Amino acid sequence: MRKIMLVILLMVSIITTAQTTISGKVVDDSDQPIPGANITLKNTHSGTVTDFDGLFSLTVDQSPPLILVVSSVGFESASVEISSQIKDLVVILKEGTELDEVVISASRTPERIFESPVSVERFGIKEIKNTASADFYGGLENLKGVDVNTNSLTFKSINTRGFATFANNRFVQLVDGMDNASPALNFVLGNLLGMTELDVNSVELLPGASSALYGANAFNGILFMTSKNPFDHHGISAYFKGGITSQEAAGDNEFYDYGIRIAHKFSEKFAAKANFSYLRGTDWFATNTINVLNPATDRSDPNYDGLNVYGDEVSQNIRGVGVALTKSIDPETGQPRLAPGLENLLPSEGVSRTGYDEKDLNRYRAESIKFDAALHYRPFANDFEIIYNGKAGRGTTVYQGANRYAIRNFFLQQHKLEFKNNNFFIRGYITDEDAGDSYDTRFTGININRKWKDDATWFGEYAGTFIRETLAGKLPEQAHIAARAVADTGRLEPGTTEFEQAFTQVTSDPDLNKGSKFQDRTQLRHVDVNYNFSHITGDLADIQVGGSFREYKLNSSGTIFTDFDGPIRYSEYGAYTQIQKKFADERAKVTASVRYDKSELFDGNLSPRLSIGYTLGADKNHNIRASVQTGFRNPTTQDLYIGLNVGRAILVGSAQDNLDRDIRTFSLSGDGQDITGASTATIVGRAAYENSFSANSVQNGAPLASDATLVKPEKVTAFEVGYRGKIQKIIIDLSGYYNQYKDFISNENVIVPLYGQVGDQTLSLLALQNDDYEVYQAYTNSDVDIKSFGATIGVNTKILGNFDIGMNYTYAEQDFDKEKDPDFRTNFNTPKHKVKATFGHASLFKNFGFNTSYRWSDSYFWEQSFGDGEVPSFSVIDAQINYKIPKLKTTLKAGATNIGGDEYFSAFGTGYIGSQYYIGLSINNL
Repeated sequence: MRKIMLVILLMVSIITTAQTTISGKVVDDSDQPIPGANITLKNTHSGTVTDFDGLFSLTVDQSPPLILVVSSVGFESASVEISSQIKDLVVILKEGTELDEVVISASRTPERIFESPVSVERFGIKEIKNTASADFYGGLENLKGVDVNTNSLTFKSINTRGFATFANNRFVQLVDGMDNASPALNFVLGNLLGMTELDVNSVELLPGASSALYGANAFNGILFMTSKNPFDHHGISAYFKGGITSQEAAGDNEFYDYGIRIAHKFSEKFAAKANFSYLRGTDWFATNTINVLNPATDRSDPNYDGLNVYGDEVSQNIRGVGVALTKSIDPETGQPRLAPGLENLLPSEGVSRTGYDEKDLNRYRAESIKFDAALHYRPFANDFEIIYNGKAGRGTTVYQGANRYAIRNFFLQQHKLEFKNNNFFIRGYITDEDAGDSYDTRFTGININRKWKDDATWFGEYAGTFIRETLAGKLPEQAHIAARAVADTGRLEPGTTEFEQAFTQVTSDPDLNKGSKFQDRTQLRHVDVNYNFSHITGDLADIQVGGSFREYKLNSSGTIFTDFDGPIRYSEYGAYTQIQKKFADERAKVTASVRYDKSELFDGNLSPRLSIGYTLGADKNHNIRASVQTGFRNPTTQDLYIGLNVGRAILVGSAQDNLDRDIRTFSLSGDGQDITGASTATIVGRAAYENSFSANSVQNGAPLASDATLVKPEKVTAFEVGYRGKIQKIIIDLSGYYNQYKDFISNENVIVPLYGQVGDQTLSLLALQNDDYEVYQAYTNSDVDIKSFGATIGVNTKILGNFDIGMNYTYAEQDFDKEKDPDFRTNFNTPKHKVKATFGHASLFKNFGFNTSYRWSDSYFWEQSFGDGEVPSFSVIDAQINYKIPKLKTTLKAGATNIGGDEYFSAFGTGYIGSQYYIGLSINNL
């Protein structure tokens, strides 16, 4: 027993001796605490994070001497040798530069921005706290080379290097490795359903093609948002913001935004976290009433079709209506409804039904509810980690595509299981969406009109009244006014009980013949794997291999896709490898990668990338780089399987098995009935590609067959050169790129005759003359060379002591000969010149800081299926001030966006963007 006791005492002594506790404080060179600094024991995974006051305490199972590594974003790392237990250690970190910051996205491995083989932008915790925007996602707009198009208060679309609409399927956004795009819409709804501000650890953005490592659709760029790990960032933090949005059309309206983060490290093996945030406000009203058919006229035009007015898209040739009335028999009298010959009193022009303004059809509520929870398990208390992450979000916003959609209670959930350590990860997740109560505002207006009075009755009353007024001696303008007044008698007026009842019925019905509901339950399943062999290959080279698999399950019950008989499934997979090697005293770095991707619907694609970087200067302060890479993107789910009538056109995807599933029946004019002997015609989607006229040729009066072909993958070859460096206190980052596109994917409007074959020069041309045709939108590729090129330069420094100042400039241009393919739309949608600047001080005096940002955009032409138009140049100033209360671990913040109040818009057809004023506080937000 005595021996056993001695052994036990010896073990306790060893354990006691082995445990070392170190506590202290991390400050900057102005003696200000640095919250959220990482404290790690060198060559281990033991570590902690400083609290709001910069304090920390770390207990490890090793005896001194030890080496602590202390780091924080925006500061130079420090190594501290520990020879004994210390309780009052003070570590001073010198402020670093953005070139010292570490990124992972460029090569899928940690590296300094300074040495990144391609352009990369980073937005860390410091930038998030200092942003002058009302939220961190809006702050990304100040990064160089970044375009942010505002669709809604809660929906901002990020893009780089041109070619995007709000359905930006050329740009990928990953949240903790999960693609959080809507699998049916094929694009990200901004941060509506993304990450809560309290949980953001870093944001990295790669502009340009990134397919070599990230596969299909990482074509224009990719955005990475990484959350805080509860092992490193634990505790309870919260924020609240409130204020008003101010717009001339909407007035002043309250908004509020609050969130909470709870994270706890139960042991060295288990940690968990949960996040919740809620935002609610009033969206920007869209009130542009320009006549899209004839901008020189206004609502007095009988065939008026307002941009943000819906229901007036329903138009008929008024003389054709008169002809039909002479051929239809009144059942009560047995006589023609209109005496033959009187139809000649009608003008041969279109007349449209009276529409409703968008503000009458959209409640303009903006709302975002986000929740996520994660469980982190380290079974061996080392770097091997098992993570479950569940995310759910519900949002209400506005989306502008072919039409304007009121996205209401849109629900998206994601569930991920991941196994990883420093050398590998295996990640699988599922994305499931539910369109909720969303609806199409255009068809809401159309079908409220039809619920009150069908088209045939309305146009019949209009034509009959016009003839009576003309016979009474009225001028055509007067006859039109009288005809509309009679046809509109009893029309449902917004705000009335009858209108609200019709509105509810229409927006609850997914059948676009009588309703407008947007119905969807599409799913996406995805698996990623990656292994880094650098711990095995050592100094030889860094070698990585990886791959992915993705499956789509389209499920709209035939309301968006042609999935009338059940969900449509298809899949794609890819594999890649990368080799990275440093040589010449580690001044030179070569990175080579290649990826192969295959969709079951198309042939496979190879995406290679080669980049070379070299560091110059005695202090290694200058780095030059050059790269060439290819990218590609597969056609989206909508490019392939959509089958949707959006009023101005019928959208039909071009997958082979989709062409014959889209079947529609159309009524023929009186002349068409005489020619064919039938009152209706049945058209299948295949006709858009095999029996159609070019829309442009029809408009020019010389109809020619369309050359729209079935869509296939799009490719790009991207060349880039760049420089990053430090000249005294000035940081310079510049780059230039040149892109060549092949098989560029876009849309092309075509005209499908309801009878006859295009090229027969008889029936098909008669169909055009008799207005017996339909406009289809085909998804196709252009065989015309399309190129783009541009450059960015950013300069950052400190002046007058510690004031931060930064400026950047972006140039972007496309090279596309419109005359060679007049029907093809590239949707470049990018200003040629952009200038941005920031100015601020994190600690102007004790605990007080401020920041301002300025953005100027050149004018540009916006192209989208909803509408084309000029976007005027605009300037925007945002600003914020903040005050820290260390004892309460609280920061107070007040700010405003678009301080000048000069309203602007970044896309034709959206609401004007006004000003936003807010105050807020954050508690224990490390």
